[in-house]
Amino acid sequence: MSPDETPRVLTDLDDRIARAAPGEGGALWRLAESGRQLDANLVRLPPGASVGEHAENDLDVLLLVVAGGGEMEDGSGGRRALAPKALVWLPRTSRRALRAGPEGLVYLTVHRRRPGMTVGVRPPSAERAAPGGDEDGGEGGEGPCMLDRVCPACGRMNERAGSGVCERCGEPLPSPRAA
Repeated sequence: MSPDETPRVLTDLDDRIARAAPGEGGALWRLAESGRQLDANLVRLPPGASVGEHAENDLDVLLLVVAGGGEMEDGSGGRRALAPKALVWLPRTSRRALRAGPEGLVYLTVHRRRPGMTVGVRPPSAERAAPGGDEDGGEGGEGPCMLDRVCPACGRMNERAGSGVCERCGEPLPSPRAA
């Protein structure tokens, strides 16, 4: 068994939350192990911050509320309260929005890893590549739910990709690779 195949504790979520600066938003932790088939992110939205309505078109996502609370809107106008230990299934193509309550909202997302993005024509043999990786074993992956658009300072989700700064407060946004 190689070191990458050995089960291990990756982090303590409570410790990650406690070590983050007060009011810090965005990804507090992300799964980064090589050869993985999953992606996971621990995300904090500051009090009152929101992630605008969006859909993940390719992947189902599990969302586990770890701390704080808030609400989720389901795209058809339905609202659900979110509290610690709520486990939410977000089926692919479903519309949703999140809003943090007065204590903020901390949640863990988990989904199948996406293959890395490449430029060029995809060879037919790549269609048979193992899920979550490419034919030559290169690393891929990408954050779910457009995390690179969520401002770590104010928690707002920006409408445009690649702007580099928050449309509300002007703070720098995380790079797409970091999210």
